[in-house]
Amino acid sequence: MSNGQTQSDVILIGAGIMSATLGSLLKELAPEWKFTVFEKLPKAGEESSNEWNNAGTGHAALCELNYTIEKPDGSVDISKAGNINEQFLVSRQFWSYLVKSGLLRNPQNFIMPLPHMSYVHGEQNVEFLKKRYEALSGNPLFQGMEFSDDPGKLKEWVPLMMKGRTFNEPVAATKIESGTDVNFGALTRMLFDHLKNHNVDIHYNHSVKSMKRTSDGLWQLKVKNQESGTVERHTAKFVFVGAGGGSLHLLQKSGIPEGKHIGGFPVSGLFMVCNNPEIVEQHHAKVYGKASVGAPPMSVPHLDTRYIDNKKSLLFGPFAGFSPKFLKTSSMFDLITSVKPHNLLTMLAAGAKEMSLTKYLIQQLMLSKEQRIEELREFIPNAKMDDWDLVVAGQRVQVIKDTAHGGKGTLQFGTEVVSAEDGSIAALLGASPGASTAVSVMLEVMNKCFPQHIRAWEPKIKEMIPSYGVSLLENPELIQEIHTSTGQTLGLNSELNLRQYTSH
Repeated sequence: MSNGQTQSDVILIGAGIMSATLGSLLKELAPEWKFTVFEKLPKAGEESSNEWNNAGTGHAALCELNYTIEKPDGSVDISKAGNINEQFLVSRQFWSYLVKSGLLRNPQNFIMPLPHMSYVHGEQNVEFLKKRYEALSGNPLFQGMEFSDDPGKLKEWVPLMMKGRTFNEPVAATKIESGTDVNFGALTRMLFDHLKNHNVDIHYNHSVKSMKRTSDGLWQLKVKNQESGTVERHTAKFVFVGAGGGSLHLLQKSGIPEGKHIGGFPVSGLFMVCNNPEIVEQHHAKVYGKASVGAPPMSVPHLDTRYIDNKKSLLFGPFAGFSPKFLKTSSMFDLITSVKPHNLLTMLAAGAKEMSLTKYLIQQLMLSKEQRIEELREFIPNAKMDDWDLVVAGQRVQVIKDTAHGGKGTLQFGTEVVSAEDGSIAALLGASPGASTAVSVMLEVMNKCFPQHIRAWEPKIKEMIPSYGVSLLENPELIQEIHTSTGQTLGLNSELNLRQYTSH
């Protein structure tokens, strides 16, 4: 059974942080356009964007060691770290604009100030961290970073981690106060509430079954209403696929040549969570360590303070797992059905190249709770099993594609935008730093897909994001100005928004 056809200017597939961000940007720039959103689940932000399905780190490269690479000559390359930091500042500016405009309220419901720290042990790692600190601390984006290899100072910074520790090898940490904990699930829901209040049609329990190009250049989508069973037809001038792990299948359904020779490999994550208030109150930071030798970048261990539903808790992880599903709520056949004639060789090449990843995943899958607690004790020597529970986090689909640098079947760790040559459709694939850089990534989508509008939109974009089109590294005064103004608007410059948690 099917009904008539509905036309929109923009269709967004998936009600996660990426669609929410793009929809919110475009709604400010083209308020007269008709927007339609389709989400297969009953509400927004339930997959990768959900607060329990990601680490909640405002990724600004303040503590993530995998964003700074030690080169063969011993120097530390901080270019990627600087780029990610700038992108997070772009997100902060847009969120601040929405709060100042009254379009988002109570920013403490989605963002909280929280120190970001890197922690290492062993002579070689301590030496690397010191070089990293020296490279970053001279950069205006990373002002205020501190380094210490003094156990006494570390006891002040992270008492829970130092209690019961035997200092039989060197330890060191960096700390910067300007870090954040971000509840991307709450932010996603707030953005979709804002869009709904501004006449955006949002259809939950609707899954996109197919899409094709019509003779007049529009995209026609066949969409199933999962509650009634009816099939609807919707057309749009522009389609954005922001369906998390589900984006790859939808990209393949579009048939665009840019979507060929791309595969995906699903990795699931698990965290250990502690809700014992006595332990939770002894730690106040996001502390990132160094991935073990042979482990992929997304496996960097970290101990995080989290603020979720007005409650403070601790998370440790991630531990990797494997499921052939591309989403927590999708099919066990996702991986096998994503292999097509055009990406078969790419996938086979990746399989041959990534034996170490396969071995790592098998080892992770076989870990017992006791073994996971042993890994936790690298961070908290006195950790007790009864205080920690295991939670299953989200599914991430790592992009596999052919690259000039890595050759055929190269596994990508990051966020990728794939768009048609004419800009009529774009899809977002990949994982971290993802949500933290959503505003920059969606500006990239807009530049690729709406080049004819960008010049007219530019004044409004600069109103929303004052640093748009400007290199922050070349304008250190602007960096300080953005930190101060966005910190004030988002409540990051004061301890007032932390007081509500002291009774929990």
